[in-house]
Amino acid sequence: MVTVSEAALIPIPSEITLTFSGFLADKGVLLLPLVIFFATLGEVIGSLIAYFIGKLLEEELLVRILSKYGKFVLVTEHDYYKASEWFKKYGDKIVFVGRLIPGVRTFIALPAGILEMPLAKFVTYSFLGSLVWISFLSILGFYLGENWKSLEGYFRKFELGIFVLLILAVLYYINHKLRLIKFR
Repeated sequence: MVTVSEAALIPIPSEITLTFSGFLADKGVLLLPLVIFFATLGEVIGSLIAYFIGKLLEEELLVRILSKYGKFVLVTEHDYYKASEWFKKYGDKIVFVGRLIPGVRTFIALPAGILEMPLAKFVTYSFLGSLVWISFLSILGFYLGENWKSLEGYFRKFELGIFVLLILAVLYYINHKLRLIKFR
């Protein structure tokens, strides 16, 4: 469900959810192949939602919606234009590459729909890119799960610093997005 939401324009960090799912697979709570399969399926379903939103909306209307309501999900019209520029510059294959880039992954389906990328190509590139990304994160979580105890000592030493850096990174991101939204 999380991957459906992320791909359907709701920025939820798959980096956390998928590595945790891999960790749960290592513990025997989930099966790794099923984690990868269902997460990839969810990503494609969410991408199709965003694709058809893009296909149904005209670009001008979408930009007006983003300028008015994008601030509530930290998505600006700048984010949309950036994804559109990449799509125009690199063609259909940007959907595959876009699925591997945090941030872009969430929004690449909109310009694909607006620019009327053929559905079969979109689904193929979206599936393959999502499969690579999801497999990487899930397998990473699976193998970190085995070694979690050996890494724990290192994390304990830097726990406060990691926590502070994480909080600062989140605050910087939110501040950056709010500035972009405020001045547009």
